[in-house]
Amino acid sequence: MGRKRSVLTLISGLICLLAIGQKNLSDIKESVAIGEGLYSEHCLSCHQADGGGAGNMNPPLIQTSFVLGDNPTLIKVLLNGMSQVEIDGESYFNVMPSFSYLTDADIAHVLTYVRNSFGNKASAITVQDVTKARKENDMK
Repeated sequence: MGRKRSVLTLISGLICLLAIGQKNLSDIKESVAIGEGLYSEHCLSCHQADGGGAGNMNPPLIQTSFVLGDNPTLIKVLLNGMSQVEIDGESYFNVMPSFSYLTDADIAHVLTYVRNSFGNKASAITVQDVTKARKENDMK
């Protein structure tokens, strides 16, 4: 009886983990879908439909250390904007404005879209990630 209960407990646990995994995958897909619209509205004109950027003016969003790297750094790019930056050995000279007027959820969605589009595969950015980065940013 004890072994049967252990097996049932194990199976129940595995089913719960699968359900959580499906929920997380569903959440990411929803975030990417929302982020795609935000990207079209706020980012596409500079970074292009394919995420390829524009020469040495606007950096690409394809497989770069900024996109695939540290979440707080990427979030702070949207919060603060940037200009005259070197990314992966290439210099970019256009000024990117701050998008700090976007909500934490909007920033999380658009960055999750970017990190999971254009051939990128990276973890989602959460609203909590953005809220934390915004607070740290405001303290400086």
